[in-house]
This record gives sequence, C-alpha cells and structure tokens, in this order.
Amino acid sequence: MDLQLDVQRPSRCSGLPGDGQIAAWARAAIGDARESAELSVRIVDEEESRALNSRYRGKDKPTNVLSFPADLPEELGLPLLGDLVICAPVVAREADQQHKALPAHWAHMVVHGTLHLLGYDHIEDADAEIMEGLETRLLEGLGFPDPYTAKELDEHE
Repeated sequence: MDLQLDVQRPSRCSGLPGDGQIAAWARAAIGDARESAELSVRIVDEEESRALNSRYRGKDKPTNVLSFPADLPEELGLPLLGDLVICAPVVAREADQQHKALPAHWAHMVVHGTLHLLGYDHIEDADAEIMEGLETRLLEGLGFPDPYTAKELDEHE
C-alpha cells in the first residue's frame, strides 16, 4: 500500500511518535481498503484542539483525535484520504489515566482516526462493536494490547 504522509508537529509536547511509526499505524488501519492514500496528521496542543472541536463538533474542549475525511467525488480517483488532528497533551493524559503505554495509545489514536477517515463510526452500538473489534485486531497485529480492556472511553466519544 502506497502511503503519502504529511506530519505536522506544532505541539510543544515531548515524546511524540516519529513519522515511521505514524505511517505504520495508518497503513495497518488502511490495509487493503486502498491501493494508495494521502494522509495528513497534525499533532497539536490543547488550544488548537479545543478551537477545532468547538468549531466542527460544537464541543468547547480539547479532544484526543479529530478526523476530517476528504470529501471528493469518487470518479476523480484521487488518493486523498483526509486529515487527522491529534492533541498530544490529551493523548498523554489519557494514557496515564488509563494506565496505557504512551506508544500504545498513540497507535490507537492513529488507527481509530484513520478508520473514521475510511468511513467507520461508533455512534450506534452495532457499529461501535464492529469498529472496536477491528481496532483491537489491528492493534494486536501491531504488537499492542486491546485498547478497550480498561473500558475507559476516549474523551472524544
């Protein structure tokens, strides 16, 4: 799978994953769904996350990951998948609160957000069960534990 990845890191946080890690996690989530994809990942601090979450979701608080799917007609045949905005301080705080290794939670956020870009959702219980099962299998395939064993929901849900 050919992935064109653009990673932006305006966040002042330390311990951010590298481009190679992000690419591996995104590739795992995309799997066979596409032959090629273009994805942007922007790693931000709480102020930018809060502003975007307020503007696009009506929630005036920072959140762990926001997904912005590319809204292009399929007949154009362009590989643009979309954009992820991940809030580094929220991811770090959640990993600590949920007793998860920071890299495991980062992987979960990239996989989770990428699945949203592919059209998966978790609004309805049946859809959530499908998405969570897929996330668990993908993360286990990447060497990470089941992200839902703690059963603490992510802040954006």
